[in-house]
Amino acid sequence: MKADLHVHSTYSDGSDHVEMVLAQAKQRGVTQISFVDHDSIDGLKEKQALGKNYGIEVIPGIEISAYDFKRNRKVHVLGYDYHPEAKNIAAICQTVRSRRQAHTLWQIKQLNQHGYSIDPQAVIKAARPSETIYKQHVMQQITLAPYASSTYQELYRKLFKGEGPAAGDIEYVDAFLAVEAIVADGGIAVVAHPGQLNSYDIISELVEVGLGGIERNHPDHTTEDHQRVEALAKQYELVMTGGSDYHGSFGAPVEIGAITSPSFLYYRIL
Repeated sequence: MKADLHVHSTYSDGSDHVEMVLAQAKQRGVTQISFVDHDSIDGLKEKQALGKNYGIEVIPGIEISAYDFKRNRKVHVLGYDYHPEAKNIAAICQTVRSRRQAHTLWQIKQLNQHGYSIDPQAVIKAARPSETIYKQHVMQQITLAPYASSTYQELYRKLFKGEGPAAGDIEYVDAFLAVEAIVADGGIAVVAHPGQLNSYDIISELVEVGLGGIERNHPDHTTEDHQRVEALAKQYELVMTGGSDYHGSFGAPVEIGAITSPSFLYYRIL
């Protein structure tokens, strides 16, 4: 059993279509996968049907853009194995997606006022099947430089960070509401890459509203992060998960299945 429980596709801000991801996963010996597309449960039937064609089990998944308002920091919340209709998750995520869509369109307007010529409809079309456009889709219209290159990263920071013309972010949903929505839909709520966003302090509080796990294995996690996650998982009886956080050419270079979920704990998710 080889499970990569953190993969993104063209249903959000990944560059690769579901079938491309699954083909790569098959080559890498992955047997279980979860597409945790940002704030979207779209395409689950397609994902699972294609998964069967490749002999890979596709577990319902999502990554909700949430926020710790007590500490003023982002907290990404993963949800796994929820009921297919996922009405509560869909409702809370629609708020985030609407805000992101409006914000990205505003960013395009700002960039066009600073000398660029970006067609919003071209961005929307290129982003499909995602119904939401992201900064990655805008960057795709501006440069052919690889994501990991200094050219791409310098341009990205210049445009979207600090005093950049398209800097700023949307308001995310409350992390507690995100966990509650996942639990209400029969899923397991997991704090994503706590080492990346320094989300450790909120974990004990989220346990009180149903948090079921913490992501241990992630490209950005250090040995110290592994130890902290293991200690918290033991203290609060949480499952540990993991995955590559694959975004294709829209993210840092990583192979699907290069980082996997601890198999002995993965059984508890099923």
